Amino acid sequence: MKRIELQPGYTISRVIKGGWHLAGGHGNISEEQALADMRHFVKAGITTFDCADIYTGVEELIGKFRKKYKDEFRSGELLPIQVHTKYVPDYNALATLKKEDTIRIIDRSLKRLGVEQLDLVQFAWWDYQFPKYLETAVHLSELQKSGKIRFLGVTNFDTKHIQEMLDAGVTIASNQVQYSVLDQRVEKDMTALAKEHNIPYLCYGTVAGGFLSDRYLNAPDPVPPYENRSLTKYRLIIDEFGGYDLFQEVLQVLRTIADQYQVGIAEVACNYILQKPMVGGIIVGARNRNHLESLQRLDSFTLNQNDLVKIESVVSRRKGPNGPFYELERDKTGKHGSIMKYNLNED
Repeated sequence: MKRIELQPGYTISRVIKGGWHLAGGHGNISEEQALADMRHFVKAGITTFDCADIYTGVEELIGKFRKKYKDEFRSGELLPIQVHTKYVPDYNALATLKKEDTIRIIDRSLKRLGVEQLDLVQFAWWDYQFPKYLETAVHLSELQKSGKIRFLGVTNFDTKHIQEMLDAGVTIASNQVQYSVLDQRVEKDMTALAKEHNIPYLCYGTVAGGFLSDRYLNAPDPVPPYENRSLTKYRLIIDEFGGYDLFQEVLQVLRTIADQYQVGIAEVACNYILQKPMVGGIIVGARNRNHLESLQRLDSFTLNQNDLVKIESVVSRRKGPNGPFYELERDKTGKHGSIMKYNLNED
């Protein structure tokens, strides 16, 4: 698998194994199977993992993976892994959050993962009406300087608030964003900031929870309740984009391109984002090793200008999503925000 130097001296696989699906809400998880699957991903060159303090049990699972296969890591049979976690303070804590609270959660992540330093901590904040996000970012920067965190990133912040953190002296190594054929809000003004300050994107939602795949080509619009939380989330994005009929036109265009390279719709959707400016990697919530073959095909082709023009011909007709990045999801009373779980550390 292709790799990229995300920051000087720090290299990751361009395909990152997502962890959200291991946290519940996506079906029962076999720990033994999950650990074995992690090993297969690393053997295939996908050495970078994405998780979060609020993904129930996932940091512990990766910690168990490190421990179970420690001899293979030491011998070099398994390449070193990079673990990107998140710091997501509970909504109920935003008004009163103290540095001691941040230290406690970071120390908990260190313990769960079984490491002395976190590779990358991606900071998230639910609601800007609580202004402690800037103070908390500075606290995280101080923990970075103390050695507990190697790199500090952000996730789901908009351009304005990222600039505030930069102005406060916080060095930001990466920005995790939702970015796909269906959602290109980051291109409005965030990519210019990313270029100026060398803040690569780590992208989730690139296959829209599985909607951007051959499974949904010419398939009827699925009826709720959906089989997992990802489909619930990204079906709303399809509505913002322009509805299910326009979504089907996107799939048809992607399928035409996929035929040229003998790959699937999902692989074309992934490479479309991997070829965008400032994209460091894509986070794919591959539930098991069965997805490895399709992920490995990403290295077998590159979309040419003609392919990109075809995709743009339908994407340019989108209605949205619009506004600053993640603004829709921040409205707790709206259809996007109402499906979120805001107090998972508290739970």
